[in-house]
Amino acid sequence: MKLIIASPSPYARKARVALLEKKIDFEEIIDIPWNKNTLTKDINPLGKIPVLLHNNHKPLFDSKLIVQYLDYYKPQPLMYPEKPEENISVRLIETVADGVCDAIVLIFLENTRKEMFRSKDWIKRQEIKIFEGVKYLSDHLKDRNYFVGSSFNISDICVYSCLEYIDLRFYKFEWRSQFPNLEKYWMFHKDRQSFKKTKPIAQTIEPLED
Repeated sequence: MKLIIASPSPYARKARVALLEKKIDFEEIIDIPWNKNTLTKDINPLGKIPVLLHNNHKPLFDSKLIVQYLDYYKPQPLMYPEKPEENISVRLIETVADGVCDAIVLIFLENTRKEMFRSKDWIKRQEIKIFEGVKYLSDHLKDRNYFVGSSFNISDICVYSCLEYIDLRFYKFEWRSQFPNLEKYWMFHKDRQSFKKTKPIAQTIEPLED
């Protein structure tokens, strides 16, 4: 298997961690999907990463779809629980965590524009989504070590990746001091090998044109 990624991407990280947890051999291909010479645009019509390439199958894109495919390909350990209630719960957490990351990406891209063209109102709207989304995650977690059930699954991958993406791209948000239970949660999972091997690394993208 080959996985096209961007090194800071929390979405690509979801697929990377799932592959590592399932002990599936794969090759990483690093791309910058925002740049003009990105190779992703010729594989995914939406121009987004991650993209999974597997033998003669059609390329798979979107992190949710990729991880779902990996659950079919190698069920253990299962990332999306089989029980309907737990399955819906992990997908809800995934949606919130991904939504927080979406808002961070939008702020990051807005800030690549020339300062005179940046919208403070737009940035503020995204910041509210980040704050409220993280508060939702904290309220849901309470004092547990796992978000859904009693074992590691996609909800934990999403939230952990989200928290470290905040550290990388929106570090002014001091979530650790505001939400001690999330800090405790992060400490509990930080030495997991799949997380240590996929720690996000910033990339420099071409600035947006006017």
